[in-house]
Amino acid sequence: MKKIIFILLVSFIFLNFTEEKTTPEKPKLIIGIVVDQMRYDYLTRYYNRYGNDGFKRLLNEGYSLENAHFNYIPTYTAVGHTSIYTGTTPDHHGIIGNNWYDKFLKKSIYCVDDFNFTSVGTDSNYGQKSPYRLTTTTVTDQLLLAQNMRGKSIGIALKDRSAILPVGHTATAAYWYEGKDKGYFITSSFYRNDLPTWVTDFNKLQKAQYYTSKPWITLYDIKTYTNSTTDNSIFEGVFTGEKLPIFPHDIPNLKKENGNLSIISETPFGNSLTLDFAKAAIVGENLGKNKATDFLAISFSSTDYVGHKYGVDAVETEDTYLRLDRDLAALFRFLDENVGKGKYTIFLTADHGAIRVPAYLDSLRIPAKYFNPQKFKTFLDSVSTKHFKSKELVENFSNYQLFLDKEKIHSLGLKLDEVSEIFADELVNFETISKAVTAKTLQKTNFTKGILNLLQNGYNQKLSGDVMLIPNPGTISGKRTGTTHGSGFSYDTHVPIIFYGNGIKKGTSKKRYEITDIAPTIANLLRIEAPNSTTGKIIEEVFK
Repeated sequence: MKKIIFILLVSFIFLNFTEEKTTPEKPKLIIGIVVDQMRYDYLTRYYNRYGNDGFKRLLNEGYSLENAHFNYIPTYTAVGHTSIYTGTTPDHHGIIGNNWYDKFLKKSIYCVDDFNFTSVGTDSNYGQKSPYRLTTTTVTDQLLLAQNMRGKSIGIALKDRSAILPVGHTATAAYWYEGKDKGYFITSSFYRNDLPTWVTDFNKLQKAQYYTSKPWITLYDIKTYTNSTTDNSIFEGVFTGEKLPIFPHDIPNLKKENGNLSIISETPFGNSLTLDFAKAAIVGENLGKNKATDFLAISFSSTDYVGHKYGVDAVETEDTYLRLDRDLAALFRFLDENVGKGKYTIFLTADHGAIRVPAYLDSLRIPAKYFNPQKFKTFLDSVSTKHFKSKELVENFSNYQLFLDKEKIHSLGLKLDEVSEIFADELVNFETISKAVTAKTLQKTNFTKGILNLLQNGYNQKLSGDVMLIPNPGTISGKRTGTTHGSGFSYDTHVPIIFYGNGIKKGTSKKRYEITDIAPTIANLLRIEAPNSTTGKIIEEVFK
């Protein structure tokens, strides 16, 4: 009997010890990194140029998803940041663009404007913001809820929307940059009524003035930038006051005509400024050193500004990523020293990709066009006149969505569904439009794959328009220099997703995953409830 009792006791101790060993300590800090406008191939294209401690550290020691995509249209900044952190798409979370036409207010609105709150840290109205248009929770909200509102959640970016939307409704704070003559990080009274001392002290350092006091030259000999097209390319934009898009860019002398301290956003030094502020936040808020788990959401915005101006293939774009690689290495060293190796978890992704400059593609005989808004308006009017003897049936056209004037349609004795169908049938014949679908079709038909599935995921019945258009592949609206994004094609949807740190194993996967899978995966790592409208799935293979 004593022998049996002894065996049972040993077994009990062994089982409890094993359970403790297989339930690792939660990370003390989660760091979400979003690189604005980062195509997946920037990882592979510049790989041999990166150092060992930035992107390569994540790739070699973390888990990289090589076939990760956005699963909705439109691929814009606000929508991307929101979908990453909510684990769902615009049909649920309600952020359907950066700006969109509000059919109730009858005007265009900006995603985070909220005039119920005041600016903090500035005398301008640039801080009158909040996440109130976001209708779901984020993984950052869920973390604080799970910890009975203990722990801290902070969002940081040059762009207000990129700082605000990731950290949801319960954030400790979100901080964004105000340029022009200020060069400060500011916030909104939605979060607090004054700036903490560490933010005030940081602003006093005048880092933006420092970074814009010197020319932008290439990090390495410009002859080594063989992954990019010639420096003097007709497909690149220029700063106001520049004649050619070539290095060096004389930032100190260009500031006056380019928004003064706002110019930093269009250089890689905007990312360096963001890094400096993130490091100050980690120290100032003791992130990763509290009893509860903290969350820091960082968005590097300058990659987007540079991409818009110069395009995918420019020396400026390559140089921006090489410099970002150094900034990431500095961040990781800082985390090792201040939080501790093995005590934090990182995910890195992007809010969308970007298309190569269509004019450049066209020069290579690759199909690529420019959507002409004026020609489209003429075509739209002709369709409306032909079928309805009126040009007043369309209330607004924006983001490739037609908002119809329902009162006008009713006054003419017409039916909305029939009018919508006629517009869809006719507008698909416009030269740069590939598909046209009515709201009613998206409500009644379940598209399970292909680009119409992406369109459906981005369609919000309450907020979206009455007819949705999809341009041809390779088509954008805008200038013939620089790039943009917004489509459901692979150049806009294919982005990096890399997990690294506490609880994450080494490896890669070529399976298809979606951007909405990040939030439930992080929630599972933290053993908390996923955001309340999550449609993504847990990526089991990233875990140790």
